[in-house]
Amino acid sequence: MGAPLRKLSGDPNCKNGTCPTLWSTDDGGNYVVQGYVITDPERLAQLDLPEGETAVTIPAAVLEEYFGARG
Repeated sequence: MGAPLRKLSGDPNCKNGTCPTLWSTDDGGNYVVQGYVITDPERLAQLDLPEGETAVTIPAAVLEEYFGARG
């Protein structure tokens, strides 16, 4: 099992508790982004993701809340 994650910021418009969220690994060395998986073939083609990677979208407010608070 991996190291515990720490919640940093979430979607302020979330109504059900499982919305896009920004997490940090316990050691602070990495971020984990929870969001909506991109399935649009045209967008995925633009990203040219290697095997084992995926892309998600999250509301700008999730990152703005966290990084704005750090400023």
